[in-house]
Amino acid sequence: MSRMILGDKSSQEPIVSCFGEVLWDYFPSGKRLGGAPLNVCLRLKSLGVNAEILSAVGADVLGSELLEDIRERGLDNGFVLVSASKKTSTVEVSLDKGGSATYEIAVDTAWDNIELSPKLIERVASSDIFVYGSLVARSEVSLNTLRKLIELSKFNVFDVNLRKPHYSLESLVALMKAADFIKLNDDELFEIAGAMGSKFNSLEQNIEFIANKTATSNICVTKGRHGAVLKVADKYYYNSGYMINVVDTVGAGDSFLGSLIYQLCNTEDTQYAVDFACAVGALVAQNQGATPEISLHDIQAFMNPI
Repeated sequence: MSRMILGDKSSQEPIVSCFGEVLWDYFPSGKRLGGAPLNVCLRLKSLGVNAEILSAVGADVLGSELLEDIRERGLDNGFVLVSASKKTSTVEVSLDKGGSATYEIAVDTAWDNIELSPKLIERVASSDIFVYGSLVARSEVSLNTLRKLIELSKFNVFDVNLRKPHYSLESLVALMKAADFIKLNDDELFEIAGAMGSKFNSLEQNIEFIANKTATSNICVTKGRHGAVLKVADKYYYNSGYMINVVDTVGAGDSFLGSLIYQLCNTEDTQYAVDFACAVGALVAQNQGATPEISLHDIQAFMNPI
């Protein structure tokens, strides 16, 4: 993360690997690329970071389209395995009047069955940061691969995305304990902390509870339109959000995380990193789809309009 968090700065430009689901989100208006790790990876790539997605698709038309699409966006699709027996993943997305999404996620898809390979091992071992999510842990095959890759990585970022019924407390706690950095939203924080036995009511108390239970001192909690709070060791950083007209919230948290990683790798100003990440998340939420094109100029103009 930042020079303070990562510690080892032997590489001037960090290498990031993102592991987990790649899929097609089906909106009423049509299909778009999706999957939290892919969204994080695409935002990192758009900001100039050496980031790649590690996943799997089926040997089908949707898989071919997905591989072509990510290649056109600058990713090396060679880290996305092709399954001969499992289909490319799809998700039915429903939006309420406020733009908040609910998801119907296909089961037993290609990314549920990501087998360990020498190429994945080499990529993760050579990466400075390894990003993984909670949804990929619903399958024993991909979870076993994830466990092995975590052992090889230098710095683990756990992106919590709770999608009922696709998670268990046991796997969440294990993945949090393996993490050097945890990102989740406020609802997820209270749900997980409560399930782990927390009696606390405030956001900060529950962040400290999770930090103590998992021995993870770097935690970020997003709060939707109300911004985010970042804990780095014993220090807290806050952003109270930006005023926008929400179109849909799909992928906003993913772009937030990608932007936060980018800034924490490139600045000593941790407060600015949180402000920047919240701005990118807001810009995504006021556009359609998970990964709209957003330039550094767009972000700066949004943060400091003249």
